[in-house]
Amino acid sequence: MDTVRTFLYIALGLSIFMLWNAWEHDYAVNITAQHKTASSVSATHTQGNSSASIAGSPNTANSTAISGKGEIINVHTSVQNVKIDTANGVILSTSLPKYAASLKQQNVPLVILNSHPAEKYVSQSGLMSKAGKEVPVLYTSAQKTYTMATSQKELTVNLTGKAANGLMVTKQFIFEKGKYDIKINYILKNASGKTWQGNIFTQLTRKWPLPHKKKGLFHEMTSYTGSALSTKSNVYEKYSFSDLKDSNINATSKGGWSAMVEQYFLSVWIPASSSVNHYYSRVNNGLYTIGSYGPNLSIAPKQSITQNYKLYVGPKVMSVLKTIAPGLDHTIDYGWLWFISILIFWMMKNIYAVIGNWGWSIILVTVFIKLVFYKLSATSYRSMARMRNLQPKLTALKERFADDKQAFSKAMMELYRKEKVNPLGGCLPMVIQIPVFIALYWVLLESVQLRQAPFMFWIHDLAAPDPFYVLPVLMGITFFIQQKLSPPPPDPMQAKLMMALPIVFTVLFLNMPAGLMLYWVASNTLSILQQWHVMRTVNNEVSKGKSHNKNKSKPSLLGIIKR
Repeated sequence: MDTVRTFLYIALGLSIFMLWNAWEHDYAVNITAQHKTASSVSATHTQGNSSASIAGSPNTANSTAISGKGEIINVHTSVQNVKIDTANGVILSTSLPKYAASLKQQNVPLVILNSHPAEKYVSQSGLMSKAGKEVPVLYTSAQKTYTMATSQKELTVNLTGKAANGLMVTKQFIFEKGKYDIKINYILKNASGKTWQGNIFTQLTRKWPLPHKKKGLFHEMTSYTGSALSTKSNVYEKYSFSDLKDSNINATSKGGWSAMVEQYFLSVWIPASSSVNHYYSRVNNGLYTIGSYGPNLSIAPKQSITQNYKLYVGPKVMSVLKTIAPGLDHTIDYGWLWFISILIFWMMKNIYAVIGNWGWSIILVTVFIKLVFYKLSATSYRSMARMRNLQPKLTALKERFADDKQAFSKAMMELYRKEKVNPLGGCLPMVIQIPVFIALYWVLLESVQLRQAPFMFWIHDLAAPDPFYVLPVLMGITFFIQQKLSPPPPDPMQAKLMMALPIVFTVLFLNMPAGLMLYWVASNTLSILQQWHVMRTVNNEVSKGKSHNKNKSKPSLLGIIKR
């Protein structure tokens, strides 16, 4: 049992160490540093050119012909502030009023799309000629500012322009109340005397790495930041920035979508599900692009056609993403224990709907988990209590067979058999706790609902570390008490290792999210109470069996720990 228990603690420690490195990777710096505040975003549009575009993807070099000549159109809804450049109708900036830039900037909306050269992240769409070159269009708009009224259910922004080849273009942006997805329609009318042939492309371009980002030892375990693609053959496939650098995407599919994904938010272009689209990527000077172009269009003179697209820029909320496009909810990546994470979040969400506090939701979910495994844990703690009571006999056996380890092992197993004690029975709580711990870590890391979610007192963000390290210290104390309640290994070196683990874990936990610490403290506290109750029951049974004295005093928790 001692070897197995040591192994489990080491496995748990390794898991925590890996998660700690992952957390350090993303959070050793300012958690919200990857986004500039709305006030600091430049309104200047710098188009991402690529002289090395892959065959068939749009060459945007012609965009410079009208760059800087456009005006900025501002659109405000209850959930979005959007800046659109009339030069090609590029979305330069999107900020989210419902999400604060940081805890200290609660009145400043978080910026997702951003045209600032140092952190460029823009959404582009436009016309592509048959030769694969972007067709520049300088649009005009009836207003420079559009604001959705409280009573409005829909706001439409029409940009109208004329391409050099005589093509009349209306680029229509439709914003719906309370929604982050924007319907973008192209209405094309051929006003020339020749048939126009070409395509419509949509793409997302992002600069990476950002100056303040750094890699951790286990960076692959962090929340994913990169691109993603959905096709008919593969509903969700991640392409990291290194993947895009190694090779270009070149795929054709009916429907699908292309996206840029980060911890709590994403941007995604969704073509019509009935259209056949070609998906591509390219990398140039630290700018990573993923996008698609639709089917070949042929517009005869005086003919008109309409093409429909959708752009989502907003939070990763599973219930919302499921309704927008197939597989989009997969961007909330809970890792290989996703089935446990989904169940944990489902319970937390329903509890939150009643009590309105995510911290108490975590605690109540912890109580529920303990109730589910109460009988199994009780059996384990009973085995550990009986093992603890056997320590004097094990010590005597060790002294008796000091020079014969084989004889000692044989005598020890015989003692276990005689006393009907399972030496592995006490390991079950640890085995159960490891996957739940990791699953909850991913829930805290991926669930935007927990971003800047307060608990009580000094805990203002359950997804960030405890600023005063109170919860990690409490975790270490409760872990130490659990160690004292458990039977010590007969090997002095193993015993010292076990007693050092609470200190090691406390140090590793210092920069873990407060929500995870809250779960661990609550779980340890409940385990201590249950283990103490079981141990007191077992000790009373042993005492009654020996003396039949019903008035014998019951051992206290402090007394058991001191033993």
